[in-house]
Amino acid sequence: MTADITPDRAALRSWLPGFVALAAIWGSSFLFIKVGIRELHPLQLTLYRVAAGAVTLLVVLAVLRDRLPREPRVWAHLFVIGALGVAVPFTLFGYGEQRVESMLAGIWNATTPLIVLPMAVLVFRTERLTVRRAVGLGLGFAGVLVVLGVWKGVGGAHFTGQLMCFGAAACYGVSIPYQKKFVAGSSYSGLSLSAAQLLMAVAQLAVVTPLVVGAPPLPTALSGEVLASVLALGALGTGLAFVINMRNIRVAGASTASTVTYLIPVFAVVIGALALNERLTWHQPVGALVVLLGVAVTQGLVGRRRTSPTVAVGTPAVPAAEPVVQGRAPY
Repeated sequence: MTADITPDRAALRSWLPGFVALAAIWGSSFLFIKVGIRELHPLQLTLYRVAAGAVTLLVVLAVLRDRLPREPRVWAHLFVIGALGVAVPFTLFGYGEQRVESMLAGIWNATTPLIVLPMAVLVFRTERLTVRRAVGLGLGFAGVLVVLGVWKGVGGAHFTGQLMCFGAAACYGVSIPYQKKFVAGSSYSGLSLSAAQLLMAVAQLAVVTPLVVGAPPLPTALSGEVLASVLALGALGTGLAFVINMRNIRVAGASTASTVTYLIPVFAVVIGALALNERLTWHQPVGALVVLLGVAVTQGLVGRRRTSPTVAVGTPAVPAAEPVVQGRAPY
């Protein structure tokens, strides 16, 4: 074997643990949402988790002696991204999980790339539509119909909850190409842009939440498990996960790091089954596999070797280092 084709086991060990940890953190976010909405309205939960994430990233900024953006134009774009990439989708996942299982929400999060591509092609013009990508989109949306179980008819709270989760993924699908076009090429670090994005979302939620559902209860009024879930969503799912994701991109490359998309629903399903005793109907995991196959085809992982970086999606949607924009989730 030559050096070009022999696996570098040392290199694999350098990024694989962080890769798996990131998928586990983002995959478990849907469990923490399910626990959080037991005592908090979805808007209140989103406000608390985003505030915790913002504080975490501000601390990291201070430690690394980085700074927030100073250009008003950048802040204006981050206001839009804070709404579409954080405040709205996080809240929609909360509303959705009032009606559906956490594992199903994790499956819907995986549909984000199917929205990213047509938005990038038709609206923001940052990508080009090819036959391969069109086939992948067709497969992906066929998988969406299978997950929904459209042959059983539409309507009901469960169906509505699924649509809310799909709406959250659609918000990511709009925000990711938007930030790629207007923000990712700026001179600021990904950490700086992410912290500013979360600050914008906190400001929006601090205004909207009291007007819609009233002020959130004090943290001391929450049970231990709900408070722990809020902190995990913010500090881990947004703060620590961002740092891990940045390291994965530096060590393994953007293309490899982007494949975390495929592990997130696996962790969401396993954690939901073990921690909450949730169960899926047969067509939901089958549809999820079809969705992931469609995503793999659009990203060039099936049928053709990739030649350029792709967009990764997670929970929450946080911009990554410089030219590549990451999505997270998170959910």
